[in-house]
Amino acid sequence: MKKMSSNEIRKMFLTYFEERGHTIIPSASLIPLNDPSLLWINAGVTPLKKYFDGTIVPKNRRMVSSQKCIRTNDIENVGKTARHHTFFEMLGNFSVGDYFKKEAIAYSYELLTSEKYFNLDKDKLYMTIYTDDDETYDLWIEQGVDPSHIIRLENNFWEIGEGPSGPDSEIFYDRGEEYDPEKKGLVLLKEETENDRYVEIWNNVFSMYNAKEGVDRSEYQELPSKNIDTGMGLERITSIIQNTKTNFETDLYLPIIEEISRISGKEYNDDMSFKVIADHVKALTFALSDGASFSNEGRGYVLRRLLRRAARYGRKLGIEGPFIYNLVPVVISIMKDAYPNLEDKKEIVSDLILKEETLFGKTLSCGEERLEQMIESATSNVISGDDAFKLYDTYGFPCELTMEYLEEKGYKMDKSEFDACMLRQKERARRARGKEKSMKTQNKDLLDFKEESLFIGYESYETEAEIIGLIKDEKMVSELTGEGYIILNKTPFYAEKGGQVADTGIIEGQNLNFNVENVTLAPHNQHLHYGKTDGKVKVGDLVKAKIDVERREEIAKNHSATHLLQEALKEALGESVTQAGSSVDDKKLRFDFTYQNNISDKEIVLAEKLVNEKIATKADAIIETMTLEEAKEKGAVALFEEKYENTVRVVTLYDAIELCGGTHVKNVGDINRFAIKTFESKGSNVFRIEATTDKNIEIELYSVIDPYNEEMKRLLEKAKRIIAQAYGEGITLNFDVHIDNSAPTSYADIIYNRLEVANVREKVKDLEKAYENARNAKALEDLSSFDDEVVEKDGYKYIVTRTQDYDIPFLKQLVDRLSEKIGVGFVFIANVRENNVNFIAKAHQDIAANIDCGALIKEASTKASGNGGGSKTFGQGGGTDITNLDEILSNIKEKL
Repeated sequence: MKKMSSNEIRKMFLTYFEERGHTIIPSASLIPLNDPSLLWINAGVTPLKKYFDGTIVPKNRRMVSSQKCIRTNDIENVGKTARHHTFFEMLGNFSVGDYFKKEAIAYSYELLTSEKYFNLDKDKLYMTIYTDDDETYDLWIEQGVDPSHIIRLENNFWEIGEGPSGPDSEIFYDRGEEYDPEKKGLVLLKEETENDRYVEIWNNVFSMYNAKEGVDRSEYQELPSKNIDTGMGLERITSIIQNTKTNFETDLYLPIIEEISRISGKEYNDDMSFKVIADHVKALTFALSDGASFSNEGRGYVLRRLLRRAARYGRKLGIEGPFIYNLVPVVISIMKDAYPNLEDKKEIVSDLILKEETLFGKTLSCGEERLEQMIESATSNVISGDDAFKLYDTYGFPCELTMEYLEEKGYKMDKSEFDACMLRQKERARRARGKEKSMKTQNKDLLDFKEESLFIGYESYETEAEIIGLIKDEKMVSELTGEGYIILNKTPFYAEKGGQVADTGIIEGQNLNFNVENVTLAPHNQHLHYGKTDGKVKVGDLVKAKIDVERREEIAKNHSATHLLQEALKEALGESVTQAGSSVDDKKLRFDFTYQNNISDKEIVLAEKLVNEKIATKADAIIETMTLEEAKEKGAVALFEEKYENTVRVVTLYDAIELCGGTHVKNVGDINRFAIKTFESKGSNVFRIEATTDKNIEIELYSVIDPYNEEMKRLLEKAKRIIAQAYGEGITLNFDVHIDNSAPTSYADIIYNRLEVANVREKVKDLEKAYENARNAKALEDLSSFDDEVVEKDGYKYIVTRTQDYDIPFLKQLVDRLSEKIGVGFVFIANVRENNVNFIAKAHQDIAANIDCGALIKEASTKASGNGGGSKTFGQGGGTDITNLDEILSNIKEKL
């Protein structure tokens, strides 16, 4: 076996396959693009789904990569086993409709065993195959593998939902009996027992069937394009080649562990705490450098959990205060050769981790306080798992830390109850995220259709063309009526791509009027024009294709504005702004981006102002074709997740330089005006701006302020009613507001409208209060209106009456004043307010022997579907049913 560093192993893998015709694909970002079902890129094949399902045919059907991945489903095993990680690199070679089993098996065996390459001992390799996959068995035999080293297993079949699937063959390395304490040998493999002796180092997936839900595996149809998808964990193969006990003693982790040892003053000695911290800081460094951030949901919550778990293990090593941020430079020094962009993010990542560690220090203090309260109120020495979970969910206080803390105090936690709470939360999160997307089903006709279709839409808006293909119900046909797809030998129609919507328009011909509603790309990059025809069209027909020019121009304005907006945000907020997605149509644009801090309305207004300043320069658009390296040197912004050819299209709009295949204005002045409609946080430090340009501004911004306008109308009508009602009662109120009815033209106007409504809302509240106070004061000053209600009987007086729209505090004042007015007597008031009734009663001490206020209130409240009570001299209650109120009051009078 050769002695190699991890960098040499990675390089050898990539070079081996490059020499065999594979294109090296740079690692995609850990953050999936346009796939909300997935938190992280978790496999080498994930960024290549579009090739495997036939959506796009790659320039080279042979590809190889070292893909960054994160998986957190086994987080509790990290540090416990020799090989579990949250962050790992997956080495993989891929074939899309090119070579298949024979070559894949030969490649993997040669790379692993040849003296030129990894030179592993052949006798230590074992292969597992799908139960009835005789072809793979024979191919391993051809490589010289001992039949006793080939094991058939039912689980060796890869599938995820509908779409490409197939048998797989895993390669295991036997580390020897020292890792097999019970000396079970091959039983461990045959029974698929978790063990440290046989380590899976490579998996070859033979993607050859189209999986269908509800269809038995034996009935799956073969794919028109058979694919190879393989994966070999860099950490595992490095551990094998460097002959280490676990992955953590390899050069991928050992420098981090040595630094942890230095900080803590403790020896490593295979301690789990070191492994957890080393693994988690690596995951944090890569995730944060790719634009993820700490938060309370989604991937941000995963990062928060990783950091807090690492901090907890740091405490176990006696490390007090922040320390994880000091490990970031060590991670980068290990990984920078393969990922040079890490150097640029070192400071940002370290700062983010330091802030989060500091925040967690405060969290721990709050959590410990809450734990003390829980202990004080406990009725036994067992704290409920539900309470502990609230502590975890609210404060981020780790379960293990809770258990540790309780144990020190002589208490325990109901772990099973805690686990049940955690399971319910995971299920809620899984449902919210949705099922992970499977690959689409391949379309054989489109995969086989390779005639060239030329896009000329950058220069021309219409062209004469020939129909070279027709599609109806997903099948190629020779003629088409009704709805379907037309493929032309050349087209001015832009196909939906890169966040920009497709052109619409018309394809005309003899007896043909085909309205193009959408355009998408076929696997071989032909434009598929979808629409409906009122005639019949045939392959070979000559036609004229014309786009809707006015719509294209509006789309171009919005697309160009998106570029200017990204540049403006970097100026307003800082260079750490990273695009996370965009969408452009003829009405508006949407721009999603990541940013680590909170953003104020003032900063968004500034970004809008900067865009309009760029538009005012009236700079010509410069569109150039150059090599990818030249574009990078020029400072062109690229989407990290996108895969670019060596020759790229660079669009320069004033100071915004981007790699882009979309359509744009010829001069930034053509955009005319730019306005932001909405700004919102989408969680996990992802923000979204919706904006628009030129003639769409008025209607699009009006759609935003329309709810404000409606609320304003309601508020002003309410104020008008209050003033009229007060006037009728002889009360004069002041209500002075100034409303700006001008059309909104900017985000500043949106903010103004929002604040204006909030201001009027408060003024209406003040008006209500002023009316209520004036009304109350007037009622208390002049009680003569109740004179007709006074009844005298047996030497005392009583009042049983109803009032309207008074609050409880005033009713108490009123009942006191009326009691003073009548002297020895009894007062009972029923006050109706918003279809509810409040009862209040008061009796003079001298007649308390004859009248029980509490009993009368209780009886009245019960009849009004409510409750109440009190003493003999005072009672209070109410109900929600006022239909029998007259009868209730009559009954009280009768009792008196």
